Amino acid sequence: MPTLTFTEGDTAEIYVHNNLDEETSLHWHGLFLPNKEDGVPFLTQMPIKPHSTYVYRFPIFQHGTHWYHSHSKLQEQIGMYGSFIMNKRNKEWDIPTLPIVISEWTDMKPEEVHRSLKNATDWFAIQKGATQSYAEAIRSGEFKTKVNNEWKRMNAMDVSDVYYDAFLINGKNQNLQSQFKAGDKVRLRIANGGASDYFWLTYSGGKITVVATDGNDVEPVEVDRLIIAVSETYDVVVTIPENKSYEFLVTPEDRTKSASLWLGKGEKVPAKPLPKLKYFAGMKMMNDMMDMQGNMIEMDGMKMQNQIMDMNTVMYPEITGEETPKKGSKAVDKSMAEMGATSSDIVTLNYDMLRDPKKTTLPKGPWKEIKFELTGNMNRYVWSLDNKTVSETDKILIKKGENVRIILYNNSLMRHPMHLHGHDFRVVNAQGDHAVMKNVLDIMPMERDTIEFAATEPGGDWFFHCHILYHMTSGMGRVFSYENSPANPEIPNPRLAQRKLFSDDREFHLMGNIGLESNGSDGEVMLANTQYRFSTEFRLGLKSEHGNEVEAYFGRYIGKMQCFMPFIGFDYHYNSMGNMAGKNMFGQLSNQMNRKAAVIGAQYILPMLVTAEARLDSKGKFRFQLMREDMPLSKRLRLNIMGNTDKEYMAGLRYIVTKYFSFSTHYDSDMGYGGGITLTY
Repeated sequence: MPTLTFTEGDTAEIYVHNNLDEETSLHWHGLFLPNKEDGVPFLTQMPIKPHSTYVYRFPIFQHGTHWYHSHSKLQEQIGMYGSFIMNKRNKEWDIPTLPIVISEWTDMKPEEVHRSLKNATDWFAIQKGATQSYAEAIRSGEFKTKVNNEWKRMNAMDVSDVYYDAFLINGKNQNLQSQFKAGDKVRLRIANGGASDYFWLTYSGGKITVVATDGNDVEPVEVDRLIIAVSETYDVVVTIPENKSYEFLVTPEDRTKSASLWLGKGEKVPAKPLPKLKYFAGMKMMNDMMDMQGNMIEMDGMKMQNQIMDMNTVMYPEITGEETPKKGSKAVDKSMAEMGATSSDIVTLNYDMLRDPKKTTLPKGPWKEIKFELTGNMNRYVWSLDNKTVSETDKILIKKGENVRIILYNNSLMRHPMHLHGHDFRVVNAQGDHAVMKNVLDIMPMERDTIEFAATEPGGDWFFHCHILYHMTSGMGRVFSYENSPANPEIPNPRLAQRKLFSDDREFHLMGNIGLESNGSDGEVMLANTQYRFSTEFRLGLKSEHGNEVEAYFGRYIGKMQCFMPFIGFDYHYNSMGNMAGKNMFGQLSNQMNRKAAVIGAQYILPMLVTAEARLDSKGKFRFQLMREDMPLSKRLRLNIMGNTDKEYMAGLRYIVTKYFSFSTHYDSDMGYGGGITLTY
């Protein structure tokens, strides 16, 4: 979308012509404005209807680098974002400036991206080369690490969720700016408009000088590189050393690909590419950091705040050396804290380095303190604060004139860029009274960070959320609401608007797999959301003696890690060759010839990601079952096994060819051997 440029003192009047066949909205990220102009559908306004025009109008109080984007559904992922530049009044920059928006592109529809994340397939990991299978673990000498990882009921290590087809700088993978010559300084006004990715920023022409973040000036600080979180902005100054073309390299955190901005004209001087992550080193670190209940283990002697200690350092070959098989030693200990800061000459930006030129202490007034634990479940892709999604919580009331302190602890294994609408906050850091002002906080795993803001708005509801698009849509956020706020004229029906707002993290997703093999067809179709699951498993034999079986369940996930799911359902089993007198392992009649029974039971995820299921049917028969699906034997080969007390058992292999298609073979105690294909959706 186009760069919008204003000057302090202007009144912005922006006409949005929605030529889409769907609703939309635009959020002015980081701006101080009337609540009804903030652009959050069903919270501050009703969405803009298809083929209609909506006008946003608000005064410009600020200066600095900001951006804007759609806040409706997943539209931000498809290019609905742009720079929002506000210049200082009566002051020109003394060096050239370039507005830069970094982003990603996927050929997949974002709704399908989100559904795939909910389905917890590892297709994105296959595309990124990040599967960490057992074969890869054995080759790397990390078999024990892999077993420990699954013993703690964790999947493979990753630093980002989605595989992207391209990375972009102002819409191009290679962006050429040849107008600069030797000695020129250039101010890059950078916004991370990506939906999922953090980006490393490096420059082949020397140091990078950071001069502003999230629209707020900071005292200049020189670094070799910095990582920009999703939705953050940084102003940096770089110098063109000679009459050559220097690469400003933008690399996603998972280091799959990159994008380049070339500054200057002449011989190209490339930046050094960042090497592939050492995933098993990260897995070992993750094992040491997480207990069996999904809690992060805080390490003695480690100051986990303000990015001072990047836990992912163990995965960076440029810092810790190339990956080699190691035995035994813990990946995270007291010495690791020192190593992260001193083992390399590379200077990496962290929040403690950022100093505001003026004092940022808050005005005198009453204080309100709030604590949040950042929580998540990668197995089911549920993201939350204090294990609750937006739809499961009430608004948090604040009062105009009070100071709000928020203490955040990241109890998940991913970084989260937490964004507060309509306000800047102090990031409490080593700079004391001159702590940096921001509107996005990048909080790393195991960090405990503190932010403070003055509640200065006259009223309204203000969103606070993780800015990774798929985390926000899955429920990771809260709404701050000023007490005694006047009614918002843009929300004529508040109860309807609330239901619509809550519908994002309550959305059901369809998923399933269907095997088409020489002995019949088996599979599962599931409809699930954050809490609930409707599931139908089936086995349909090609021959009459193979029989047919259908089990339908409705269950609810419970607990912090959602390892426990009680359910009710129905079981139909027909096998014309079955023996009515056949008994299960408890001596009860199996009645496989024609079983029709209601069932009640529960599933629980055991160590090694084995699903244990116990159920009782309306005929009084009890069944216990163990099952493990999609054990990663190699990058594309998966193992499925199952056995139960009805003396039914199964083992099968699936070789993944594409996202939706696999070759498969399995043996089933009812249906015998078979081979064919499996379709995964």
